[in-house]
Amino acid sequence: MTERPLRRDAERNRQRLLEAARELMARDGLRVPYEEIARKAGSGMGTLYRRFPDRQDLVDALFTEHVDAVIDLARQASRADDAWSGLTWFMERQFALEADNRALGELLRGGQQGSARLAQSCARIAELVAPLVERAVRGGQLPAGVTAGDLETVHLMVGAVMDASRQHDPDRWRRALAVALAGLRHADLRGDG
Repeated sequence: MTERPLRRDAERNRQRLLEAARELMARDGLRVPYEEIARKAGSGMGTLYRRFPDRQDLVDALFTEHVDAVIDLARQASRADDAWSGLTWFMERQFALEADNRALGELLRGGQQGSARLAQSCARIAELVAPLVERAVRGGQLPAGVTAGDLETVHLMVGAVMDASRQHDPDRWRRALAVALAGLRHADLRGDG
């Protein structure tokens, strides 16, 4: 069964709600109250719940394209001749997207997982990045024992710095990423130390 297209005024209301949610969530994160979204859109709560009865519907509508952009970055990184360069390029670009959109960072770091489709997208990112890590280990650019899971840890650590310094030092994440990646390159993760 296909959905009927919305009337023009209903579609305008839907777009205003999405734009308000996009702006508020980029600034304040995923947990922006529905009331605040409706107020910013100049809409009523009934209209908001009619268009997006569940917060996941709203998150999916807003962030599927953003997560797809991160997948595209991972694809580009996986084509890099040098695994370490591809990996660092990917991490820098992904964090730049997250710096501009707090909710995207929360979503990618698991603060609130989206729908099954968004979870599959996040898994796809991991599938594309894991071979880069493996290539970097095989090429001696990362120590033996480093895994894609360690890169997830870097993501969580740098994301925490980003969240903590967003208001007073919004670029601090860049330094944190450099420090974390340098530490990963020299970590002794063989399990004997």
